[in-house]
Amino acid sequence: MKILKFTFALLSCATLFTACSSDDDTTATTEEDLAGQTGDLVLKFDNGVGDQDFIFGTEYSKSNNETYKLETVKYIISNVRFTDEDGNVFEYPTDDNIFIVNEEDGNNAGEIFITLDDVDAADYVSVTYGIGVDQERYQLGAEGQGEFLEEASEEGMMWNWSTGYRFVRLDGTYTDATVTDEALNIHMGSVGTSLDNYRETTLLLPNSARVREDSTPEVHIKADLAKIFDGVTSVNFADGYAQVHTSTETTPVIADNMQAMFSVDHVHND
Repeated sequence: MKILKFTFALLSCATLFTACSSDDDTTATTEEDLAGQTGDLVLKFDNGVGDQDFIFGTEYSKSNNETYKLETVKYIISNVRFTDEDGNVFEYPTDDNIFIVNEEDGNNAGEIFITLDDVDAADYVSVTYGIGVDQERYQLGAEGQGEFLEEASEEGMMWNWSTGYRFVRLDGTYTDATVTDEALNIHMGSVGTSLDNYRETTLLLPNSARVREDSTPEVHIKADLAKIFDGVTSVNFADGYAQVHTSTETTPVIADNMQAMFSVDHVHND
Protein backbone atom coordinates (compact mmCIF):
# COMPACT_ATOMS: atom_id res chain seq x y z
CA MET A 1 0.00 0.00 0.00
CA LYS A 2 2.85 2.37 0.80
CA ILE A 3 4.38 1.72 -2.62
CA LEU A 4 1.06 2.38 -4.34
CA LYS A 5 0.52 5.62 -2.42
CA PHE A 6 4.05 6.78 -3.22
CA THR A 7 3.61 5.99 -6.90
CA PHE A 8 0.28 7.85 -7.01
CA ALA A 9 1.85 10.87 -5.34
CA LEU A 10 4.66 10.92 -7.88
CA LEU A 11 2.19 10.71 -10.76
CA SER A 12 0.07 13.51 -9.27
CA CYS A 13 3.07 15.79 -8.85
CA ALA A 14 4.28 14.98 -12.35
CA THR A 15 0.84 15.78 -13.77
CA LEU A 16 0.62 19.02 -11.80
CA PHE A 17 4.12 20.04 -12.88
CA THR A 18 3.37 19.28 -16.52
CA ALA A 19 0.12 21.26 -16.44
CA CYS A 20 1.77 24.25 -14.78
CA SER A 21 4.74 24.14 -17.14
CA SER A 22 2.43 23.88 -20.15
CA ASP A 23 0.37 26.93 -19.07
CA ASP A 24 3.50 29.00 -18.45
CA ASP A 25 5.00 28.02 -21.79
CA THR A 26 1.77 28.82 -23.65
CA THR A 27 1.51 32.28 -22.10
CA ALA A 28 5.14 33.11 -22.77
CA THR A 29 4.92 31.85 -26.35
CA THR A 30 1.74 33.80 -27.04
CA GLU A 31 3.19 37.07 -25.75
CA GLU A 32 6.38 36.52 -27.74
CA ASP A 33 4.50 35.66 -30.94
CA LEU A 34 2.28 38.75 -30.79
CA ALA A 35 5.15 41.21 -30.35
CA GLY A 36 5.49 43.17 -33.59
CA GLN A 37 2.84 41.07 -35.30
CA THR A 38 0.02 42.65 -37.33
CA GLY A 39 -2.97 41.36 -39.24
CA ASP A 40 -6.21 42.38 -40.91
CA LEU A 41 -9.54 43.06 -39.23
CA VAL A 42 -12.84 43.33 -41.10
CA LEU A 43 -15.81 45.46 -40.06
CA LYS A 44 -18.95 44.06 -41.65
CA PHE A 45 -21.88 46.50 -41.64
CA ASP A 46 -25.39 45.09 -42.05
CA ASN A 47 -28.20 47.64 -42.39
CA GLY A 48 -31.67 46.64 -41.29
CA VAL A 49 -34.95 48.10 -40.09
CA GLY A 50 -35.88 46.67 -36.71
CA ASP A 51 -35.75 42.89 -37.14
CA GLN A 52 -36.12 43.12 -40.92
CA ASP A 53 -33.44 43.21 -43.59
CA PHE A 54 -33.21 46.53 -45.37
CA ILE A 55 -34.30 46.41 -49.02
CA PHE A 56 -34.39 49.43 -51.32
CA GLY A 57 -37.93 50.50 -52.20
CA THR A 58 -39.56 48.49 -49.41
CA GLU A 59 -42.11 50.36 -47.32
CA TYR A 60 -41.33 50.47 -43.59
CA SER A 61 -43.58 51.74 -40.79
CA LYS A 62 -42.72 54.22 -38.05
CA SER A 63 -44.13 54.37 -34.54
CA ASN A 64 -46.68 57.07 -35.46
CA ASN A 65 -48.03 55.19 -38.51
CA GLU A 66 -46.00 57.22 -40.99
CA THR A 67 -44.27 55.00 -43.55
CA TYR A 68 -41.15 55.48 -45.65
CA LYS A 69 -39.21 53.98 -48.56
CA LEU A 70 -35.52 54.65 -49.21
CA GLU A 71 -33.52 54.60 -52.42
CA THR A 72 -30.23 55.90 -50.95
CA VAL A 73 -28.54 54.83 -47.70
CA LYS A 74 -25.01 56.10 -46.99
CA TYR A 75 -23.15 57.24 -43.87
CA ILE A 76 -19.60 58.13 -42.87
CA ILE A 77 -17.65 56.43 -40.09
CA SER A 78 -14.22 57.57 -38.92
CA ASN A 79 -11.63 57.41 -36.13
CA VAL A 80 -11.93 53.64 -35.77
CA ARG A 81 -10.06 52.22 -32.79
CA PHE A 82 -10.00 49.00 -30.80
CA THR A 83 -9.40 48.25 -27.14
CA ASP A 84 -7.85 44.93 -26.11
CA GLU A 85 -8.45 42.88 -22.97
CA ASP A 86 -5.63 44.72 -21.14
CA GLY A 87 -7.02 48.17 -21.93
CA ASN A 88 -4.52 48.97 -24.68
CA VAL A 89 -5.96 51.00 -27.58
CA PHE A 90 -5.06 50.60 -31.24
CA GLU A 91 -6.23 53.44 -33.48
CA TYR A 92 -6.16 53.04 -37.24
CA PRO A 93 -3.86 55.56 -39.00
CA THR A 94 -5.58 58.94 -39.20
CA ASP A 95 -5.06 59.62 -42.91
CA ASP A 96 -6.93 56.43 -43.87
CA ASN A 97 -9.33 56.33 -40.94
CA ILE A 98 -12.51 57.51 -42.65
CA PHE A 99 -14.97 55.47 -44.70
CA ILE A 100 -18.33 55.65 -46.45
CA VAL A 101 -20.74 52.80 -45.72
CA ASN A 102 -22.90 52.65 -48.84
CA GLU A 103 -25.78 50.16 -49.01
CA GLU A 104 -25.28 49.94 -52.77
CA ASP A 105 -21.87 48.37 -52.13
CA GLY A 106 -23.41 45.46 -50.20
CA ASN A 107 -23.20 41.84 -51.28
CA ASN A 108 -26.27 39.66 -51.92
CA ALA A 109 -26.87 39.54 -48.16
CA GLY A 110 -26.67 43.33 -47.89
CA GLU A 111 -23.33 43.29 -46.05
CA ILE A 112 -20.75 46.04 -46.58
CA PHE A 113 -17.14 45.17 -45.77
CA ILE A 114 -14.39 47.51 -44.55
CA THR A 115 -11.00 45.81 -44.30
CA LEU A 116 -8.43 47.36 -41.99
CA ASP A 117 -4.87 46.19 -42.59
CA ASP A 118 -1.77 46.26 -40.37
CA VAL A 119 -3.77 46.16 -37.16
CA ASP A 120 -1.66 45.29 -34.10
CA ALA A 121 -2.11 41.64 -33.11
CA ALA A 122 -4.17 41.40 -29.93
CA ASP A 123 -7.44 40.10 -28.51
CA TYR A 124 -9.80 43.06 -28.87
CA VAL A 125 -12.91 43.39 -26.72
CA SER A 126 -14.48 46.61 -28.04
CA VAL A 127 -14.56 48.89 -31.06
CA THR A 128 -15.11 52.66 -31.08
CA TYR A 129 -15.77 54.87 -34.09
CA GLY A 130 -17.27 58.20 -35.01
CA ILE A 131 -20.34 58.88 -37.12
CA GLY A 132 -19.31 61.67 -39.44
CA VAL A 133 -16.26 63.92 -39.50
CA ASP A 134 -14.77 65.46 -36.35
CA GLN A 135 -13.84 69.12 -36.11
CA GLU A 136 -10.11 68.42 -35.93
CA ARG A 137 -10.16 66.74 -39.35
CA TYR A 138 -12.47 69.37 -40.83
CA GLN A 139 -10.27 72.23 -39.64
CA LEU A 140 -7.34 70.84 -41.65
CA GLY A 141 -9.08 72.53 -44.57
CA ALA A 142 -9.93 71.14 -47.98
CA GLU A 143 -6.25 70.55 -48.78
CA GLY A 144 -5.88 68.46 -45.61
CA GLN A 145 -8.60 65.93 -46.44
CA GLY A 146 -6.50 63.83 -48.78
CA GLU A 147 -8.26 61.51 -51.23
CA PHE A 148 -11.38 61.34 -49.09
CA LEU A 149 -12.57 64.77 -50.17
CA GLU A 150 -12.87 63.62 -53.78
CA GLU A 151 -14.51 60.35 -52.73
CA ALA A 152 -17.07 62.17 -50.58
CA SER A 153 -17.83 64.61 -53.41
CA GLU A 154 -18.35 61.78 -55.88
CA GLU A 155 -20.62 59.96 -53.42
CA GLY A 156 -22.73 63.06 -52.82
CA MET A 157 -21.59 63.31 -49.21
CA MET A 158 -20.58 66.99 -49.42
CA TRP A 159 -22.51 70.20 -49.65
CA ASN A 160 -19.73 72.71 -50.23
CA TRP A 161 -16.58 73.21 -48.22
CA SER A 162 -17.89 76.02 -46.04
CA THR A 163 -20.89 73.90 -45.03
CA GLY A 164 -19.00 70.62 -44.89
CA TYR A 165 -19.76 66.93 -45.12
CA ARG A 166 -23.05 65.10 -45.09
CA PHE A 167 -22.57 62.48 -42.36
CA VAL A 168 -25.59 60.53 -43.53
CA ARG A 169 -27.60 60.52 -46.74
CA LEU A 170 -31.04 58.96 -46.79
CA ASP A 171 -33.17 59.74 -49.85
CA GLY A 172 -36.64 58.40 -50.52
CA THR A 173 -40.30 59.16 -49.88
CA TYR A 174 -42.73 59.06 -46.97
CA THR A 175 -46.47 58.71 -46.57
CA ASP A 176 -48.77 59.81 -43.75
CA ALA A 177 -52.44 60.57 -43.29
CA THR A 178 -52.28 63.67 -45.49
CA VAL A 179 -49.58 63.02 -48.14
CA THR A 180 -48.44 60.09 -50.26
CA ASP A 181 -44.88 59.52 -51.47
CA GLU A 182 -43.67 62.94 -50.37
CA ALA A 183 -39.94 63.64 -50.70
CA LEU A 184 -37.77 62.44 -47.79
CA ASN A 185 -34.15 63.65 -47.54
CA ILE A 186 -32.03 63.21 -44.40
CA HIS A 187 -28.65 64.88 -45.00
CA MET A 188 -27.40 65.45 -41.45
CA GLY A 189 -23.91 66.81 -40.86
CA SER A 190 -22.02 69.48 -39.00
CA VAL A 191 -22.37 72.98 -40.36
CA GLY A 192 -18.81 74.17 -40.74
CA THR A 193 -17.49 74.91 -37.26
CA SER A 194 -20.69 76.54 -36.00
CA LEU A 195 -22.63 73.31 -35.37
CA ASP A 196 -20.84 70.09 -34.41
CA ASN A 197 -22.96 66.98 -35.02
CA TYR A 198 -20.07 64.49 -34.88
CA ARG A 199 -20.83 61.62 -32.48
CA GLU A 200 -18.91 58.52 -31.34
CA THR A 201 -20.12 55.09 -30.30
CA THR A 202 -18.35 52.29 -28.41
CA LEU A 203 -19.52 48.72 -28.98
CA LEU A 204 -18.56 45.82 -26.72
CA LEU A 205 -17.78 42.60 -28.56
CA PRO A 206 -19.62 39.43 -27.48
CA ASN A 207 -16.35 37.53 -27.94
CA SER A 208 -12.87 38.84 -28.57
CA ALA A 209 -11.61 39.64 -32.07
CA ARG A 210 -8.26 37.81 -32.26
CA VAL A 211 -6.04 39.61 -34.78
CA ARG A 212 -3.04 37.56 -35.96
CA GLU A 213 -0.84 37.40 -39.05
CA ASP A 214 -2.73 34.32 -40.19
CA SER A 215 -6.15 35.10 -38.72
CA THR A 216 -8.56 37.84 -39.84
CA PRO A 217 -11.57 38.34 -37.58
CA GLU A 218 -14.83 39.79 -38.87
CA VAL A 219 -16.87 42.04 -36.59
CA HIS A 220 -20.51 41.91 -37.69
CA ILE A 221 -22.09 45.30 -36.92
CA LYS A 222 -25.84 45.68 -37.29
CA ALA A 223 -27.21 49.15 -38.03
CA ASP A 224 -30.91 49.60 -37.26
CA LEU A 225 -32.04 52.36 -39.62
CA ALA A 226 -35.40 52.54 -37.82
CA LYS A 227 -33.63 54.16 -34.87
CA ILE A 228 -32.76 57.18 -36.99
CA PHE A 229 -36.44 58.05 -36.75
CA ASP A 230 -37.50 56.12 -33.63
CA GLY A 231 -34.39 56.13 -31.45
CA VAL A 232 -33.42 58.26 -28.48
CA THR A 233 -36.07 60.64 -29.82
CA SER A 234 -39.01 59.66 -32.02
CA VAL A 235 -39.54 62.19 -34.78
CA ASN A 236 -42.39 62.92 -37.16
CA PHE A 237 -41.76 63.59 -40.82
CA ALA A 238 -44.69 66.01 -40.77
CA ASP A 239 -42.94 68.08 -38.07
CA GLY A 240 -39.94 69.04 -40.18
CA TYR A 241 -38.01 65.76 -40.19
CA ALA A 242 -38.76 64.93 -43.81
CA GLN A 243 -36.13 67.47 -44.88
CA VAL A 244 -33.13 67.49 -42.52
CA HIS A 245 -30.12 69.42 -43.78
CA THR A 246 -28.48 72.18 -41.73
CA SER A 247 -31.07 73.03 -39.10
CA THR A 248 -29.72 73.60 -35.59
CA GLU A 249 -32.90 71.99 -34.24
CA THR A 250 -33.32 68.84 -36.33
CA THR A 251 -29.76 67.78 -37.16
CA PRO A 252 -28.59 67.19 -33.54
CA VAL A 253 -31.62 64.97 -32.94
CA ILE A 254 -30.75 62.79 -35.94
CA ALA A 255 -27.09 62.73 -34.86
CA ASP A 256 -28.04 61.49 -31.38
CA ASN A 257 -30.37 58.87 -32.82
CA MET A 258 -27.67 57.56 -35.16
CA GLN A 259 -25.20 57.26 -32.30
CA ALA A 260 -27.43 54.59 -30.75
CA MET A 261 -28.36 52.61 -33.86
CA PHE A 262 -25.35 50.26 -33.94
CA SER A 263 -24.78 46.93 -32.20
CA VAL A 264 -22.42 43.99 -32.66
CA ASP A 265 -24.21 40.78 -33.60
CA HIS A 266 -21.17 38.50 -33.43
CA VAL A 267 -17.44 38.23 -34.10
CA HIS A 268 -16.12 35.54 -36.42
CA ASN A 269 -12.50 34.42 -35.93
CA ASP A 270 -11.14 32.28 -38.75
